[in-house]
Amino acid sequence: MKTNKILFSVSVLAIILCAIYSCEIQEDYEYQPSGSTGKLGVTAWEYIQTKESLSLLEEAIKISGLEDVYQAADTHTFIAPANSAFEEYLEDNNYESLAEIPVPILRNALKYHIVKATVLFTDPDLIQGNNPLPYATENGQIMYLSHNSNFQGIINEGTSSQWTITTSNLEPTNGVIHISPSIVYFSAPSGDLNPPDASVVRDTITPLFDTFINGGSQSGSNFGSDQKLKVKNVTGDGEYDRKTYMMFDLKDFEKEGVITDVKLELAVSFTHAKGLSLDVYSVKDTLWTEMGLNFNNATLPDDAPIASITTEKIDIFQFDVTDFYNSIDNKGRIALVIDGEAGGDETDEFGSKESTTLSPPMLIATLASGDSSIELNTNTGFTVGAGGATALDNNILEVTGANPEDVIYTVEEIPVHGWLVKGASIMQVGDKFTQHDVEVMNLLYINDGSGSEDVITLSARDRAGSSIEPFNILVTVQ
Repeated sequence: MKTNKILFSVSVLAIILCAIYSCEIQEDYEYQPSGSTGKLGVTAWEYIQTKESLSLLEEAIKISGLEDVYQAADTHTFIAPANSAFEEYLEDNNYESLAEIPVPILRNALKYHIVKATVLFTDPDLIQGNNPLPYATENGQIMYLSHNSNFQGIINEGTSSQWTITTSNLEPTNGVIHISPSIVYFSAPSGDLNPPDASVVRDTITPLFDTFINGGSQSGSNFGSDQKLKVKNVTGDGEYDRKTYMMFDLKDFEKEGVITDVKLELAVSFTHAKGLSLDVYSVKDTLWTEMGLNFNNATLPDDAPIASITTEKIDIFQFDVTDFYNSIDNKGRIALVIDGEAGGDETDEFGSKESTTLSPPMLIATLASGDSSIELNTNTGFTVGAGGATALDNNILEVTGANPEDVIYTVEEIPVHGWLVKGASIMQVGDKFTQHDVEVMNLLYINDGSGSEDVITLSARDRAGSSIEPFNILVTVQ
């Protein structure tokens, strides 16, 4: 993480400059060389204010109160998201405007886009392609920078999410600007995972009964012998509305061990994959039969979903029903209902247990020996400035006794005066992360500007059956 001042031979430098150094901002953000030297002669803040294509970045900087950082003499590398990046972010997070984003969240996001070093892709440390190097950012997390074989800059190559820079090596008087097509963030690397615990085994059961019901004129019809299970939610009970019902007997789990995870798995025959919510509900009625159930006599769910996913074009939908399983005192028959997002008008179809081409629905339990022992080794709490952010690491929170990837935390209570953020997602009660996320600083606490102290409540377990009861992490706000 050093300023790039090492000299190359004239011939090598000329090739590199031709390939990547002379780029300017294009309105369509295609990565095109231009002939410009890249020297801007103004600060990053002055340059951003002159570009209509960066007007939303200018607005975000003003809202966040970060003008001083962008115009300070201290040199930085500024990742500058284009207008389209902010528009995508607003749509993905259901905001109408930048003004609706909580200021601490927006400020933290921008600080991640400011690298505390001058990073040109002519840096000899970066001359090797696809070799991501870590750099510290203003929000305390790490950003990896590299380039591909075409000398296009890459942000966070090798992590769970990466982006290609559209225009690079623009040089204001206080550092470097690289234009990004997206709001970027750090997400824990997906590779280098240790092998799973050898004591972990799986047990699978299939339904006693499965069928779907159809509203409207078919509300009295039965579909128990159909090879497909169908779901569609238009009005809830109309001509095209369908819900899938399944009944399992949890006593069919036969293998010895401690059940640590339970997943409901459905083989996808068809999905519109609109990116809508597909929900699993529990109903208390376990007296229905496969060949007798129809829309008229079915018990409809009236509680919140026990599990949900967002539909996409994949072969298998998998729901985490672990918390629901753990909440059941008498492990006997259970009835589950699959329904689509209300009014979503999305068709989803799955293989039934009668299917000759697709796997039947399955409950898959992960079991462990229960012989392991994990321990809360470090829980120091931490201090954060009002409206500021802190990245959790092993010096703040560490559970030992298992591989970091196998230590799983569950959020039991969210903070009152801020947010716990993993990657780009604000965590809610029931969400999970690993010690590995903590180790690589993939967890952030962001204060909302209020309070003098805050609390994060977590529990922990490993994949071999050991667990730690809920405990508090204390946050001091200054």
